[in-house]
Amino acid sequence: MTDHDHFSRAGAGRESPLAPGLDPARTALVLIDLMERIVALPLAPHPGPEVLDASLDLARAFRAAGAPVVAVRVQRPGVPEQPAGSGLVAAVGQAADAVVVKHTVGAFHDTCLHEELQRRGVTTLVVAGIATNMGVESTARAAADLDYRLVFAEDAMSALTAAEHDASVRLDFPRFGTVVRSADVYFAGT
Repeated sequence: MTDHDHFSRAGAGRESPLAPGLDPARTALVLIDLMERIVALPLAPHPGPEVLDASLDLARAFRAAGAPVVAVRVQRPGVPEQPAGSGLVAAVGQAADAVVVKHTVGAFHDTCLHEELQRRGVTTLVVAGIATNMGVESTARAAADLDYRLVFAEDAMSALTAAEHDASVRLDFPRFGTVVRSADVYFAGT
């Protein structure tokens, strides 16, 4: 199997939710840890500002289609004060229909994320954010366990190193869903 085969195939023998296009009534964009201090980190292969721009482009497309946008941010447990820059980037918070605060690496454990998505009838997630191999992958693994269909916007995520990002994107994510560029995320009928 080549890198291309890993990168483009749908996970777990499932048909890609992108064929024939995403259903805005059943799809949500989940943005992981697009917080000021995290976006500012030295990231690879995509710098934080590029990840933020691609994520906000996706959020605008989701809002235009009437599909929900969920922003997730981490809050460190057991500390009297969060580090500076722990809030969501303002534009991310403004684009979100819901904000979920997590206390672990992944966004599902001990949060309201699953309930929020179920309440909205969501069955497919487009996932983006920072870091690819940490918060994004942990969230995706839990989502797969909960039987969500997954799409990964590769250029709307990044990690501390390109090797960490690439391992998730090329080896792990294709087992759970479909990996695409953010420009290739589209809704049925568009």
